[in-house]
Amino acid sequence: MAIMPLTFPAIAASPPQIVLATLNARYIHASLGLRYLLANLDRHGGSGLRARAVLREYTTARPPQAVLADLLETLGPTPCAVPQIVGFGVYIWNVTQTTEVLRLLKMARPDVKVVLGGPQVSHETNQQAITPWADHVITGWGDVSFAKLCRALLHGPPPLMKIIAGEQPDLADIELPYGEYSDADLAHRLLYVEASRGCPFKCEFCLSALDKTAWGFELNRVLTALETLYRRGARNFKFVDRTFNLKTDNAARILQFFLDKLPGAPGATPDRLFLHFEVIPDHLPERLRAMLTQFPPGVVQLEVGVQTFNSTVQQTLSRQQNNTATEANLRWLLKHSHAHLHADLIFGLPGETLQSFADGFDRLLAIGPHEIQLGMLKRLRGAPMTRHTEVHGMHFLPEAPYTVQQTGVVDAVTVQRFSRFARYWDLLANSGRFPRTLPLLLYRPECQADLSPFWRFLVFSDWLWECHGTTHQLTPEQLLNALFDYLSARLPCDVVRQALLADYITSGARANPRALQGLLPRTAPSNAKVAQALTSRQVRHQVL
Repeated sequence: MAIMPLTFPAIAASPPQIVLATLNARYIHASLGLRYLLANLDRHGGSGLRARAVLREYTTARPPQAVLADLLETLGPTPCAVPQIVGFGVYIWNVTQTTEVLRLLKMARPDVKVVLGGPQVSHETNQQAITPWADHVITGWGDVSFAKLCRALLHGPPPLMKIIAGEQPDLADIELPYGEYSDADLAHRLLYVEASRGCPFKCEFCLSALDKTAWGFELNRVLTALETLYRRGARNFKFVDRTFNLKTDNAARILQFFLDKLPGAPGATPDRLFLHFEVIPDHLPERLRAMLTQFPPGVVQLEVGVQTFNSTVQQTLSRQQNNTATEANLRWLLKHSHAHLHADLIFGLPGETLQSFADGFDRLLAIGPHEIQLGMLKRLRGAPMTRHTEVHGMHFLPEAPYTVQQTGVVDAVTVQRFSRFARYWDLLANSGRFPRTLPLLLYRPECQADLSPFWRFLVFSDWLWECHGTTHQLTPEQLLNALFDYLSARLPCDVVRQALLADYITSGARANPRALQGLLPRTAPSNAKVAQALTSRQVRHQVL
């Protein structure tokens, strides 16, 4: 494909020598990894290197040609008088689009040195279609290695190896990246922060299984950085620590830091906080319980990776989880705290049948977390789970995102059925739009009294697919009409309509769905707080 030459106006400033870029899943995400690389350029690459670097973030929805155009404008006129480097952060969600951007970039500017890094290219590197378009690939940790590579590429001697094993420094030798968040980031995006790296557990479906342990940053450094972010106006913090509650003392100090920022605390502002933590489900000591109860509604979200309740599957995958303690902790949090609980399950694990997954889903649903995120198993490059591929008949998509297609106990048709189930569950349950109507589907005896909630929703999911033939671009009104058509064939129409009417009004929607014609008020009632809560819940769900 021919690439039209671009012309640029004369500029006074020299073009950057280093461009750090990535394609985020959404604008609200801000790349923590690239900001670490920027923050460490001077410390590990030489004084003045950071001043010659810029950050460019795009989304996966942006066409590759548009990304290329922006990169070429950033790099400036060609040929450039100085060497130039473009570093890309590569992940499972952006590798396909990034590969195309690199192909176009290398065609337009073969002189630019392209460096790749990130979890997607850190394993099975030579087997990936993106690798030939790169000059160098850093595998593993890049905080120090990227800066050193840039110094070598700009000042010599150039490295001899294309694939460079990332150096893992002591965490004290890594500059924290939070000063690289702009004021616009603080105002409009979720900020990713961390107090630790790594994970001591060995769950084989996760790349963290390769870690030897978890490493913690010196906590005073972290809290000082958080204080600076807060004073600059940051109010949304997502901790990316794999095991936030692993070390009780550290978790308690971080929680206390934010408790001191709540409205009413001495010196605090009235602004609303939003905090996200990923926690170990079976570890909730009394000290953390006492602190979590002090947060008001809407502040704390806990992501709880249950993944599976099947003890045999857990053992197969080297997952250590006390299911009894997990259930007890979730119930305690729901009863005694205001935390928003987001629980994860993974479908397609080795040895997990549809029935055993259904049993786990029903068990989790009975506990009552606010959201149940249903994920499809993916073959992460480098994850130890690949040792089960032959024994358990695992088949995955050959291209990203490498989603499971069938296993020895779940055929391909069933995998597709579940994929639709998960999508419809997102639209109907996790969206928070149908809190009164869903119980009619999942629990009313008239609706397949002999089936559990999982199987009831699966039957409905099959029916919805037959009616619409799609899992995307379904409006809330289409979903509402579908629920009415399905439920009114099994329950009294007035019962179904009243539930749907209450849900629709509460959601703040303003259209006129067929099932509710003649019932909606002429002007929507003032219910701003409820509508705002629904919107906030949907935003939280999208961020995960």
